[in-house]
Amino acid sequence: MKRNYRYLVLLLLLASASCSFTTKTFSDPDKDKLLVQVITYVLERGHFDPKALDDSFSEEVYDNYLDAIDPLKRYFYESDIKEFEKYKYNLDDQLKAYDITFFDITHERLLQRMEESKVLYKAILAEPFDYSIDEEFNVDYENKSYVNSKKEMKNRWRQQLKFSTISNYDDLKTEERQNKENDPDYKLKSEAEIEKESRESTLKSIDNYYTDYIDDLERNDWFTMYVNAVVEGFDPHTFYFAPEDKDRFDQQMSGKLEGIGARLQKKMDNVKIMELISGGPAWRGKELEVGDAILKVRQEDEKEAVNIVGMRLDDAIKYIKGPKGTEVILTVKKVDGSTKEITIVRDIVELEETYAKSSIVTKNNTKYGVINLPKFYVDFEDYNSRNAASDIKIEIDRLKAEGMQGLVLDLRNNGGGSLQTVVDMAGLFIKDGPIVQVRSTGEPKEILRDKDESIEWDGPLVILVNELSASASEILAAAMQDYKRGIIIGSKQTYGKGTVQNVLDLNRMVRNNSNGDLGALKLTTQKFYRINGGSTQLEGVKSDVVVPDRYSFIDIGEKDQENPLPWDKIAPADYTLWNGYFDYDTTIQKSKERMSNNSQLNLIADNAKWIKSKMDENTFNLNYEKYKQKLDLNEEEAKRFEKIADYKSNLTYSSLPYEEALFAKDSTLREKRERWHESLTQDVYVEEAVNVLEDLKNAYAIKEELAAAAPKNSPKVNSSKN
Repeated sequence: MKRNYRYLVLLLLLASASCSFTTKTFSDPDKDKLLVQVITYVLERGHFDPKALDDSFSEEVYDNYLDAIDPLKRYFYESDIKEFEKYKYNLDDQLKAYDITFFDITHERLLQRMEESKVLYKAILAEPFDYSIDEEFNVDYENKSYVNSKKEMKNRWRQQLKFSTISNYDDLKTEERQNKENDPDYKLKSEAEIEKESRESTLKSIDNYYTDYIDDLERNDWFTMYVNAVVEGFDPHTFYFAPEDKDRFDQQMSGKLEGIGARLQKKMDNVKIMELISGGPAWRGKELEVGDAILKVRQEDEKEAVNIVGMRLDDAIKYIKGPKGTEVILTVKKVDGSTKEITIVRDIVELEETYAKSSIVTKNNTKYGVINLPKFYVDFEDYNSRNAASDIKIEIDRLKAEGMQGLVLDLRNNGGGSLQTVVDMAGLFIKDGPIVQVRSTGEPKEILRDKDESIEWDGPLVILVNELSASASEILAAAMQDYKRGIIIGSKQTYGKGTVQNVLDLNRMVRNNSNGDLGALKLTTQKFYRINGGSTQLEGVKSDVVVPDRYSFIDIGEKDQENPLPWDKIAPADYTLWNGYFDYDTTIQKSKERMSNNSQLNLIADNAKWIKSKMDENTFNLNYEKYKQKLDLNEEEAKRFEKIADYKSNLTYSSLPYEEALFAKDSTLREKRERWHESLTQDVYVEEAVNVLEDLKNAYAIKEELAAAAPKNSPKVNSSKN
């Protein structure tokens, strides 16, 4: 493995912040003020492109915070906003003085308005809705004004609740019609009964929303929202993690957690088992089941159990998870109503859906490989343990052992991850050379290179991307494109995230901290550039073969976010094009021709346009007859797109032998792979990727024959420098 880039990033961060980064003393008995003090200091000295804390910044924080805590404008009144507006242009001054008055005032008022809303929605849902009235409801909340009176607030809630309920009302009426069709003797419910049931369903949903989410939020949760309104003013990827959020981030990046191996969810006052993670201790024990409710938790060295009924989910999880090898005793209410005490030995749990997975695909008796990589995962505490690069290497070796003749690397929806893993991964496909260029503010650029001359896979390579392929995915795709090492198939451009973040433990900034865990700050410290000198920031990576998908007309890229850093370019690195016998230009042209005549892709493009038109609709009629007419029209229009799901390729997908051996003990894994293979047979993009691999393979064979037949003194195909 190459050197661990994580430490370099940290050193660069410290260098850009100057030595005072480590000698500055922070102290404040108020934890919230201390947090503001530390974060503003780090942002001003460590961010790649720090912003001036001025009136313009203050206004942005003000607007973003109010939008975050009251996005539907159903809590605050216009009078509240007028009261808040005196802080609109002095939040910058408050931040410099570590003053949180604005937060305190808005938080107190929000809690008051939320309590008022509970009375309001229950009163509204206690009365029948009249669906014969011709009225419209606009869901463009961004352009809605705040209400001026309690009467207006009640009407806003009434319309929102009626809009939510009319869907339940239609579902119940449809269910009644179907019951009657299936059973002529079925006694239809009255209109009044249907209307009442639909309201009760809405009431139950919003009660659950308040009980399971809103009421669980504590002051520090709301303060985290305020802090993030501040830090996201610097760029979309600078983000504050409260302590619990940092733990979740680490788990996502490493794909590992220490605990019992179960996904939990709060339902009313109960903590329930939603999923048992395959291979985890709870799964192995076979005593816990999905739907079981955990009532009490006891540690192995304690006599008394802790009752977690009614406890915040995050607090309950703290009792349940723990170090590998320790025992936890759970008092569980089983699905059948019985109560049972279950002892589980905690362990390291690997979240398999985080990791790379591969399949053999067969076409015309030739085997190709497909590897799906959800993210560029890494364990920051131990880089040499399982990570995306080492796993891809293993999967390539396994596929080669099965006779793979070409490889599809699927990076669709891969939002990125570790920078070091992408450098190591790119090195699997080239001899050596630069992979990506990195620049910090005020520092000379650094070129990150593959120095390992071994090549894991030198055959045909296709990389699949879409609009959600970001960051590390873009680095890999860009490098392979610049080297002419592989063909990129996918969206017009990828996400467009050309920045590097470093996660800084804020507790290390405070000496003798007695205020409790301050959490961490994910901070944009650098920008990365292609080896050809261009940035992927905003522009992303443009596919060699552009194919439409469901996101083609939706604004979801970096350029559509608030406060993105600008695009720029630097000098290119010195690199040598891949010296392979693959005819990329001809192959790309043949693929473009196939794609332009592909009826499935044309239908997908039409569906994407239709979805965009539906997303742009803001006004809905709350008269049931008109609502139903529009609903029926939408369903009729949607029928023409049903063929998308019916599509089947003629390709055959199969698991590798090592997985087949696991299926005997793990039926859950077998089911997951069968579902994946089924989805692959319906995937026109993977099908075209395999077609491209076949073309590349044939082109390679032809060129190899020509080279072998050429006179010895004939000039060889030379690689070129850029």
